[in-house]
Amino acid sequence: MPEGPELHLASCYINTVCAGLIFSGKVEKSEVSKNPEVPFESDAYVISAVSRGKEVKLTLMPLKGQSQNGPQQPMDVVFRFGMSGSFKFTPEAELPKHAHLRFYTKESPRRALCFVDFRRFGRWEVDGTWQLDRGPCVMLEYEKFRENVLKNLSDKAFNKPICEALLNQKFFNGIGNYLRAEILYRLKIPPFEKARTVLEALQHPKQSPGLTLSKKVKLKRENPDLLELCHVVPMEVVRMGGKGYGPEHSDDSAAFEAWLQCYYVPGMRSLRDGNGRTIWFQGEPGPMAPKGEKSRKKSSRKGQITNRVKLCLEQHKLSDRKKEASEEVTKPAAKRRPKSSSCQEKGVTRSGRKKGKELVPGAEHGKAAEAREPSTRPRRKAAASQEPPAREAPAAAAKRRVPARRSAGTAAAATRSRRVKAE
Repeated sequence: MPEGPELHLASCYINTVCAGLIFSGKVEKSEVSKNPEVPFESDAYVISAVSRGKEVKLTLMPLKGQSQNGPQQPMDVVFRFGMSGSFKFTPEAELPKHAHLRFYTKESPRRALCFVDFRRFGRWEVDGTWQLDRGPCVMLEYEKFRENVLKNLSDKAFNKPICEALLNQKFFNGIGNYLRAEILYRLKIPPFEKARTVLEALQHPKQSPGLTLSKKVKLKRENPDLLELCHVVPMEVVRMGGKGYGPEHSDDSAAFEAWLQCYYVPGMRSLRDGNGRTIWFQGEPGPMAPKGEKSRKKSSRKGQITNRVKLCLEQHKLSDRKKEASEEVTKPAAKRRPKSSSCQEKGVTRSGRKKGKELVPGAEHGKAAEAREPSTRPRRKAAASQEPPAREAPAAAAKRRVPARRSAGTAAAATRSRRVKAE
């Protein structure tokens, strides 16, 4: 998310690229943006910008004597960048994909100053002013910022951990997630120490009467307090430049990553604060750390790749197991159906042959009907083919043999009586 330094660099970029240029026509808004239309149109106007904390104000100033529709009033448009807002200055034929607000120059071919925001969390306010609930800027209004914090330490905002208080724009306008991590890391302050406890010590700084003024200034520079670092650290980022607003083809990200000492650096620990934001730190988290939260260490890039490969392999194994389980469930059902249907078809063909019937090409539907309602004989045959005969007990076999012998004896007696009668 863009923080104070990024918005200040954006305002400097706008003033640089728009210097000496005249803009003309309507201000165009993209169809997908839910922000309001900017009802400004002039034959000739200039653009200037200024930043304050996490806000940028664009002033559209009509040129006197250049407008055919009479004098036009200047307009202020205040921007809040959200998660991904930025400004770009490009030719009209090369407009960025997510350019949601466009100001065109009075030249041929035209160029455009665009507010680009691919996540569309950014907002602009027509005829806007600085938000009233935002305090003085930590970079451009340092003395007012310091005074605003120290005279309001009784506010309930300072009952929270210092890492959460630093994101409160009412007192720390311009400080964001990476800045708070870097500031607390340099002072070795636990992120979940109570904010009031940390800041009360700055109300009555220790005096060193034996030191000269020059030595006091030197000591202060070498050992800045938390409020001073809230000014110094963002200004370091501004002096570094870049952040998408430097010269083309410059490696801004590499320089910024080399500057970071704590935020998202391998070996550092991290926790989620009460607002769900991740704070990076070193050492103990402090007495107000959320209970039940386990600290996570930032692994190296190599470790991250290894973990991703392991996760992919586990996912593949899990999908293979699921596939095998589904095949095992469907296999027996698939086997039973062909057996019963084949047996039924065999029964039908055999019975047809015995009756002397021939199978003709148009009798397929008849075959299907017979397969659905087979005769008793094919059913018995199918049952016999599906269920192999079980071995009978010895006693049952002996009982079955006795009636068989009796029937044979009676047959022999009948034949003898017939012979006698014949004689």
